[in-house]
Amino acid sequence: MKKYLLILLMVCGAGMYAQAQVLKPGVGVNFSDFTTNSGEASGKAGWQLGASMAFGNKFYFEPGLYYVGKSTDYSDPNNPSQDDFEADFNGFRIPVAVGLNILGNSESTAVLRAFGGGSAFLLTSVGDGFDKDDFNSASYGVFAGAGVDFSILFVEVAYEWSVTDLSDVSTIDVGKSRGLFATAGLRFRL
Repeated sequence: MKKYLLILLMVCGAGMYAQAQVLKPGVGVNFSDFTTNSGEASGKAGWQLGASMAFGNKFYFEPGLYYVGKSTDYSDPNNPSQDDFEADFNGFRIPVAVGLNILGNSESTAVLRAFGGGSAFLLTSVGDGFDKDDFNSASYGVFAGAGVDFSILFVEVAYEWSVTDLSDVSTIDVGKSRGLFATAGLRFRL
């Protein structure tokens, strides 16, 4: 697992040393949900703050780094002794996307684009009632999305599927996460 994380960080780092065409700081909301074998999990609103850099014209490569807060409500109707609780997870999300500007290109005033790629989530903290050591320090996923750029503004939406479990905590199988990420921000040509 550490080997994959190192490769991902090297790819992101290589992009930082190349001349970036567009720097994209942004903020957004996310709704995360978890698969579970016991009980029910329902996503609540979370947040993200970070930036990405896009390289290319019609086809592009875009690594990013975001600090993310995810939140999910958990209940188990089959186990009345288990109290309902809110699961909060914070960490760094490192998406690496490959995209296509469907209408326009990186020089256009208005652009419609589609993208997809892989991501890593590096856990930094968990909510009350949990021990961070019970969770994997990294989880990985794949995502697909679409975005619109207009002048110096951008808005994008992506759906992410986790390919690794977050962890097993006691009798609660936290499982894999699924999330909807909506991000808006500014575009700066470098």
